[in-house]
Amino acid sequence: MKAQRSLSEIKKKEEVAAYIFLSPYLISTLVFTLGMILFALYISLHNWNMFQRPEFVGLKNYIKAFRSEDFRRGFYNIFWYTLIVVFFQTFIAVFMAVILFKPIPGKRLFRTLFYAPSVTSSVVISMIFWWLYLKTGFINLAFDKIAGLFGGVWQNVEWLNNPTGLFQLIAKSFGGNISYDKWYFNGPSITWMAIMAQAIYTTSPTFMIMFLAGLVNIPVSLYESASIDGASPWNQFWKITFPMLRPVTMMVVVLGTMGCIQMFDYVKILTAGGPLGTTLVPVYQIYSETLGISGPIRAGYGAAMAFILAVVIFVLTYIQRKFIEEKTEQY
Repeated sequence: MKAQRSLSEIKKKEEVAAYIFLSPYLISTLVFTLGMILFALYISLHNWNMFQRPEFVGLKNYIKAFRSEDFRRGFYNIFWYTLIVVFFQTFIAVFMAVILFKPIPGKRLFRTLFYAPSVTSSVVISMIFWWLYLKTGFINLAFDKIAGLFGGVWQNVEWLNNPTGLFQLIAKSFGGNISYDKWYFNGPSITWMAIMAQAIYTTSPTFMIMFLAGLVNIPVSLYESASIDGASPWNQFWKITFPMLRPVTMMVVVLGTMGCIQMFDYVKILTAGGPLGTTLVPVYQIYSETLGISGPIRAGYGAAMAFILAVVIFVLTYIQRKFIEEKTEQY
C-alpha cells in the first residue's frame, strides 16, 4: 500500500511539474489565440472604429458582408486563383521532383536553384516581378523578340493594370464582347493571371521538396519488377509513381488550397485589389476595412468578414480531409 501511495504521489508531482513547464505556452495560447478570437467575435457584432466605444449592431455586419458585391467578387477571384494555381503548382512540383530524382549531373545544384524562390521574401519576389511586368519590362521584351522571329509585332501589355478577363479575350477573338460590369462572366483578368504565374513560380519548389521525399519512400523493387515485365518509363510513372505519391499529392493540394484562400501579400504589394477589382481577395478586404485603408475604419465589419472566411476555410479543410482519408487509406 505504501509503495502504491508513493508511486501515485510521484505521478502527481510529475503531472504538476509538466503543467508548470507548459503553463507559459498555455497562458500565451489562451490570451493571444483564444482570447483574440473571442474579442474578434465580440467586435464582429459591433461597429467600432478603434477610437470610440463599440456600438452593438448584432448580425448587421455579417448581413452586410453577404450583400457586399466586393466581398462576393473577392471569393470569385480567389476561386479562379485557387483552381489554377493549385493545379499548375502541383503539376510543376511533380514534374521537377521526378526529373531531379533521377541521377543527373549537378542534381544538388539544380535543387538549390529551383528551391531558392521559395525562401525569398515575398516582398522581394513581388518587386522583381513588378519590374519584369512593366510595360517596358523584360516580359514584353521577350515576347517582342519572339514575335519578331516570325515577322510579327508584339503590342506591349500592361500586365499589372489590365482588367480584361480570360473569357473576354476568347469572346473578342470570335467577334463577341462581354461587358466589364458582368464580372462573373469575365473569368480571371490578365493582371490576376500574371499574379498567378508569380505564385506558381514561388510555391512549386516547396512542394517539389515534398514530392522528392515521397519518391524516396517508393520501393525500388517495384520499378525493377516493372522493368522486367517490360513496362516503359511512362507506364511506370502512371502505374507506380503517381499512385504511390497520392498521399503526398493530397497533402500538397490541401496546403496549396489553404495558402491560396489566404493570399494577401502579392495583392497588397502589386495591385491593391485593382484594376477594377479584378484582384480583390477576402484577406485584403479584411485588412482594408479593419485599418481603414480605403475609407473609414470598420473593425467590426472586417472581423465579420474574417469569421465568414474562417468558416469557408474550415468547411473546405474538413471536406478535403475526409476525401484524403478515403483515398489514401489503401496506401
